[in-house]
This record gives sequence, structure tokens and C-alpha cells, in this order.
Amino acid sequence: MRYVVIVVLLMIVASLGSAAFFMLRGRGDSGRMVKALAIRVGLSVALFVFLMVGYYLGWFAVRL
Repeated sequence: MRYVVIVVLLMIVASLGSAAFFMLRGRGDSGRMVKALAIRVGLSVALFVFLMVGYYLGWFAVRL
């Protein structure tokens, strides 16, 4: 499960980076930037839900 979370976090950072690239290099076309940011928000919400469900079902061991 740790690797799934890391991969999704890397995808979120990559989407944010591509949105920044489209913002800086875009020539009046903000549609690509908006799409990249929408993907980032969707991945963030999906990761949050995944973590909540995983915690509820006991997929993640809590070490104290």
C-alpha cells in the first residue's frame, strides 16, 4: 500500500508541474492548464478517499 500512495503522490506532483508548464508556456490557451489542475484535484480526492477507506478496513498498520 505504501507504494500505491507514493505513486499517486508523484502523479499529483507531475500534474501540478505540467499545469505550471502550461501556464508559463501557454499562449492564450488555458484549457490544458485547467485540465491538468482538474486531474490533480481528482487524484488528490481519490487519494484521500483511498486513505480513509484503507484506514477503516485496516489495510494500514499503525505503528506507535
